[in-house]
Amino acid sequence: MTLRSYNIAITRGPEDAAEFVSVVEREGGRAIPLPTIRLVGRGDDISAGYVRECRAYGPDYTILMSSKAVKLLMEDARSRGTYDAVRLAVANTVVVAVGPKTAAALEEHGIRVNAMPESVYSSVGVGEVMSRMDRAQNRVLVPRSGASTPFLRELLEKEGFDVREVHLYDVEPHPGGPIWEEFATMLGVGDIHGLVFTSASSVRAFFDIMGRTSESPVDMDGVAVISIGPFTSEELERFGVSHHISEVHTVAGSLDALRGDLG
Repeated sequence: MTLRSYNIAITRGPEDAAEFVSVVEREGGRAIPLPTIRLVGRGDDISAGYVRECRAYGPDYTILMSSKAVKLLMEDARSRGTYDAVRLAVANTVVVAVGPKTAAALEEHGIRVNAMPESVYSSVGVGEVMSRMDRAQNRVLVPRSGASTPFLRELLEKEGFDVREVHLYDVEPHPGGPIWEEFATMLGVGDIHGLVFTSASSVRAFFDIMGRTSESPVDMDGVAVISIGPFTSEELERFGVSHHISEVHTVAGSLDALRGDLG
């Protein structure tokens, strides 16, 4: 089936939802990108702090879990004159990207990606990749969000790696705005047919924003809700949201799951 005549929302802003919007619109549906979270850098100079951490720790591996983390780090480095130092600090390690989007973000800056999960683009997939790596060089640096779960770190430590996480940024709910007001109205009258949640933090932010946008309780009866992965599903369960999880943890996989639900 196709998504023709369906209104489908995703918990990503327009810039990060380009692939989703393209597919939905090509099939004749309406895509509604919802900017749900925003990243706030920790401190005034995260790139210099990252370089200092690399020099002090001497990592053998760098694991990037988000294209947003790459973008935030590199933009800060460019603005503060530390761009070359950050690129060198990352490139002098074995670089592991969680998925194609993160790999592309790194390659935009001339950083070669050495390894990436074949299909499971999550902490589980990264763990599988790292299980095949040499333990003689076992220092792993993971620049990421302060809201991240300890799952990856604990998984790698069980595999014999020494893991250091560098929290570059925190995640905050988006302030909302007209697109959220339109979405809340459409949801209230049954005009939202599908909704894709893309992270656990986006689930929390979604309910925060909806609580500020609409006085009515969030009612997703009749909406096909898709979770992009297991941690997102755990958060949806905490909020009591009935949903299905995408077998392939990508936007394309989520849309496949959505077609199955709507069909």
